[in-house]
Parts: sequence; C-alpha cells; structure tokens
Amino acid sequence: MGGHVQYIGWTVVIALVGGLVGIALVLVSSAFLPWFIGRMTPAMDEEKEIARGNVAAAEYFGRVVAASIVGMSVVAAAAILGAIIAVLSS
Repeated sequence: MGGHVQYIGWTVVIALVGGLVGIALVLVSSAFLPWFIGRMTPAMDEEKEIARGNVAAAEYFGRVVAASIVGMSVVAAAAILGAIIAVLSS
C-alpha cells in the first residue's frame, strides 16, 4: 500500500514540474515567435501591416503564432503524460 502512495506522490510531482516547464516553454515561445517570424519575412513589417488594417497579414501572423503555441503545448502535454505513465507503470 505504501508503494502505491509513493508512486502517486511522484506522479503528482512530475505532473506539476512538467506543467511548469510546459508553461515556461509556451511563454518563451510566444515571446520568441513574433521576433522569429519578423526575421523570416524581412520584406514585410507585420506590426505596421496589422496597424494599417491588413487583414491577410494579421491572419497569417496570428495563425502561425497560434499553431506554434499549440504545437509547443502538445509537446509539453506529451512529455508530462509520458512521465506519468512511466512512473505509474514501474
């Protein structure tokens, strides 16, 4: 019985640490991605285009950033789930 409580405790710890790491990755990526997209499209200033009302630029920028953030979230969730499964299966 004591071993099961220990596994549950480690699972909670790994889930919390993994969640914090995942949150940190998403925050860092959401701060880094606008700069990266700006470097990838040097001929276009996204901020000025969006301020001018260019809907296509706003949708492109928003979709690329949103897809990248969702991708990072999926990776973090998979890492947390893998760690939880590894702890519970041992």
